[in-house]
Amino acid sequence: MSSANRNPNALPVYVQIAELLIRDIAAGRLIDGERLPPERDLAAELKVSVGTLRKSLAELEKKGMLERIQGSGNYVRETGTQNSVYAMFRLELPEGGGLPRADILSVDHLKKPVDLPRFGSSEMGSRVRRMRYLNDTIIAVEEIWLDESAGLVDRQLLSDSLYRYYQHQLGFWITRAEDRVSLGVLPDWTPPDFTRPAGETVGYIERFSWSEKPEPVEFSKTWFDPDRATYVQRLK
Repeated sequence: MSSANRNPNALPVYVQIAELLIRDIAAGRLIDGERLPPERDLAAELKVSVGTLRKSLAELEKKGMLERIQGSGNYVRETGTQNSVYAMFRLELPEGGGLPRADILSVDHLKKPVDLPRFGSSEMGSRVRRMRYLNDTIIAVEEIWLDESAGLVDRQLLSDSLYRYYQHQLGFWITRAEDRVSLGVLPDWTPPDFTRPAGETVGYIERFSWSEKPEPVEFSKTWFDPDRATYVQRLK
């Protein structure tokens, strides 16, 4: 967890650990009924204190994804990841899992450009551009537009999880999303330290996201390096 606090508004470390374990369960790297290593060993492996790890395990237990048996250990219970902060984050490392995080490149409040698909009810929106990681591996760049009717994005409060920001800062939750996966050309604002240069063809995802309203409140575009990440959709 060497990069856990790079973003001053990053998720609390115990939440990051819980989410990492949830994604490992979803990816099949931890299977139903598997006994986790002893807490001291697992804490050392994850480079956190035993106290922090126990808070993480308590989060999994609350979600029904862990059974803690006194005198025996902690056992995985695979019950789905719908309550995960990253339940809708579909990119994984080739071997599965990986903790998502992001470097914020820019946050702007703008009039929606004419080439954006229609979503929301306002002509204005917040545009967030980020570079995405799984653990410490750069995997993607993304551009997210949030309709002004849902609220404005404040860069100073933005965390690694945009959906968690929506819930805690703007008072709504993304309930469903529709993805369209294809190929796309990296935009001209691609950071120079990304894995591939602007203009190169990579994996591409367009997503519409809904809250409780009938029309989508968010539209996003993600360009990902297919050598470093895989798009995964699991049907339960």
